Amino acid sequence: MRLISQDTMSQYSTNFLLLPIPEYPVLDCVPNKIIKLVVLGGSSVGKTALVVRFLTKRFIGDYEANTGALYSRKFTIDGEQISLQVQDTPFVSLEDDTDSICCQEQINRSIYWADGFVFVYSITDYESYRVIRPLHQHIRKIHPNANIPLLLMANKGDLLRARQVSSKEGLQLASELGGTYYEVSARENCEGVHEAFQQLCQEVSRIIGSCNGEKRRGLHLVRPKSPNMQDLKRRLKQALTSKGKSATTL
Repeated sequence: MRLISQDTMSQYSTNFLLLPIPEYPVLDCVPNKIIKLVVLGGSSVGKTALVVRFLTKRFIGDYEANTGALYSRKFTIDGEQISLQVQDTPFVSLEDDTDSICCQEQINRSIYWADGFVFVYSITDYESYRVIRPLHQHIRKIHPNANIPLLLMANKGDLLRARQVSSKEGLQLASELGGTYYEVSARENCEGVHEAFQQLCQEVSRIIGSCNGEKRRGLHLVRPKSPNMQDLKRRLKQALTSKGKSATTL
């Protein structure tokens, strides 16, 4: 197992920013320079690992409980430089044995804010798959008339022996929701993760570009002059320390 050096970690942490989610009024349509995605799903499905894999091509398997962080970076889509903001979120769970979901108010704000949606479940956890349909219904209540670009990601595709959700079930659900389906592995499939996110970004970019001066749905987040990197560094150090201890034990 290869560990990431301190120098690499420092370089890695400068590639994107962590921002809080303030509340701002809806603004007029802006040029398609900002794309805002929210990543949603159940517990321990790999949401943070997928986001970090996409933005940095790195994989770190162990993270502390997700409190919700906003990652931001610039890159090019179809020849145009855009600012991408990806909102990671705490997990969504089903209420008891029902098909109703329980989610924090922070998640509702993120849903209202976002231009595009990434739904994540684990192929090794059928309950995480069951969360997706009521989660989509919840989003529809917040945006009843909106065009909702969405990506359905079935993570942990490297754990085939533990599979509880078939690829057919994933494809059927994506078709039902009107989204794109990708079965990926944050651990082993960097190219697949990047392709999935990039396709969603392209779709969102086209929609934003065609808003023609109308009110743009969601909130506009302003980049701070002095971004706080401490939360990301702390989480990375914790993950690396945990890996080091595991290697020593072995």
